[in-house]
Amino acid sequence: MEEINPNQLKAELKQFTCTEQYYYNPLFPKHRYTDGVKFLAEKAGAYWLLDFIFGYSDETELEDQPFQVWKLKVNDDRSASITVEDGNDTVLKSFKIPFTDFPLQEMDLWLIDKVLILPSEY
Repeated sequence: MEEINPNQLKAELKQFTCTEQYYYNPLFPKHRYTDGVKFLAEKAGAYWLLDFIFGYSDETELEDQPFQVWKLKVNDDRSASITVEDGNDTVLKSFKIPFTDFPLQEMDLWLIDKVLILPSEY
């Protein structure tokens, strides 16, 4: 995979302000994601992140939350943390990721009624 320029990726992601199409993974048929999320997954090699979000979004603590804010923060040692908030800065659940090659230091994705979007697509 080619080296990703984080600043360029951030700039490209800002261009997504709506979606023309919704996509889904057959492993998670109830969930959908937008053009912007698809672009992020392809460009950053981050389909794992979509699988992670879809796989954990229906856990007991989260299943009744129609609006979820998933926040990925990458540490200097390439480990990461993912927190899930309710949109009002209340942390509902958190996870530790031992290693990631995700190119950005942090990324927020919103899961609204099982549709994963970039915040700019809201």
